Amino acid sequence: MAYKFKKQIFGFMDLLRFKKMVPKRREKLAQGSEKALPVSYRVNETAKILHPGFQKGKLIEIIQNTPDTKTFVFQTERPFYSRAGQYLTVGCNIGESRVARPYAVSSAPKAALNKKMSVTVKKSGFFSGYLFDNAKVGDEFTIGDPSGDFCYEPVKDSKNVLAIAGGSGITPFYSMAQAIADGTEDFHLTILYGAKTEKDIIFKKELDKLSSDKIKIVYVLSDEKKEEYENGFIGAELIKKYVSGDFTVMMCGPQAMYSFVDKELVSFNLPLRRVKKEANCVGVRDVKDEVYNITVHIGFEKYCIKASACETVLVAMERAGINAPSKCRAGGCGFCHSRLVSGKFSIVGADKRRLADVKFGYFHPCCSYPDSDMEIVVPRT
Repeated sequence: MAYKFKKQIFGFMDLLRFKKMVPKRREKLAQGSEKALPVSYRVNETAKILHPGFQKGKLIEIIQNTPDTKTFVFQTERPFYSRAGQYLTVGCNIGESRVARPYAVSSAPKAALNKKMSVTVKKSGFFSGYLFDNAKVGDEFTIGDPSGDFCYEPVKDSKNVLAIAGGSGITPFYSMAQAIADGTEDFHLTILYGAKTEKDIIFKKELDKLSSDKIKIVYVLSDEKKEEYENGFIGAELIKKYVSGDFTVMMCGPQAMYSFVDKELVSFNLPLRRVKKEANCVGVRDVKDEVYNITVHIGFEKYCIKASACETVLVAMERAGINAPSKCRAGGCGFCHSRLVSGKFSIVGADKRRLADVKFGYFHPCCSYPDSDMEIVVPRT
């Protein structure tokens, strides 16, 4: 038997209530205070402290760590709140190009509260090479907020963390070790640090001083054999030698290291949440060097630029002198999130976009290579 709805006069009653709404609003407004609203609320002030945005950073010290690695110490305008393991964006003008790159913070989080932050850079690539060869004390750079989630998370991580570092990938773990030593972080850290030779080890003296019951450092040399050092590559055998039970793995290093260690970890049957990798910046694509035309819209400005099929859309914009937004340069943070009007592109590695972005035509220029002429809408920095 079908249900029978009774007719009501709700529609008429709604009209009566709506008629009385305007007088009631006027009455409430008349009862309000004439005191001006605050210019800024507490939540706004807190947000400014936690996320001060881009600011100037003055280079105050350069430390030569190894023949091809230097640490750059910056004095910032305002304090930064950061976590051990995060990265920050360092940028400046090089010729007509506005260039920025993300670097893992190698200083302790407490230093950032005192307006001092350090990044340790290996000489490789365009911007890192520029820093290594040309940066000098007194130079000013643009420093972005500390970002990224390559951090210890007590809710989902084991209290025992195995850090696997390759080369300059030691930087976030050096920051974590400092944070554990000064009480900012509370977990046990075992670092398996792989380098080619002893002279390639970064922060050896500093790491040895931090060694304690909570911090253990094991050096692994691949190209030479020496007493007190492990030899070879970081594999399952070496991992079993230094850790057992429940542990979280955190890796920072080249992609080749990730691929090798992934296979070695299979026998441990670790859940996915127990394995973390720091994302690497996207590099040059090995394809035929076709040149495409890209129309870029930023606000009310329009730019027509050339782009190589070998380089990302972001690099093409930087080469053209466009101040395009960028942070992680690996497709993970979404800071460069842009809209594709027309054209085709390829994404390097895993597609980290949200499903809604894919559906409505958004992409990340930092990890996308042009496969045709394109027209895109890019947000302002």
